[in-house]
Amino acid sequence: MRIETYGQQLELTPALNEYVETKLKRLGKHFDQHCEIRVQLSIRKPDHHADASVNVPGQTLHADASGPTMYAAIDILADKLDRLVIKHKEKKQQHAPLPLPVGDNEG
Repeated sequence: MRIETYGQQLELTPALNEYVETKLKRLGKHFDQHCEIRVQLSIRKPDHHADASVNVPGQTLHADASGPTMYAAIDILADKLDRLVIKHKEKKQQHAPLPLPVGDNEG
């Protein structure tokens, strides 16, 4: 899993970068394949804003969050992404093709 974080008109400190990676690392437990996450942090007065796109095979999931502090916005964003990924996996499992029965298929 690769996490890319950048700031829009905001200096991205190592502490913020580490916090984003720590919070979003839990999304990796949902995937057995490689995924990419792009996170954009910005300030839209009076709130702090966090945007993220998760590229999973076949689809892109998007979430955004605002909060009184950047850390609060990142927490909300991580929770939203977690719910989106779980929902995506459930949909994917529901639409998976049924396995063919094993038996004598000659005829």
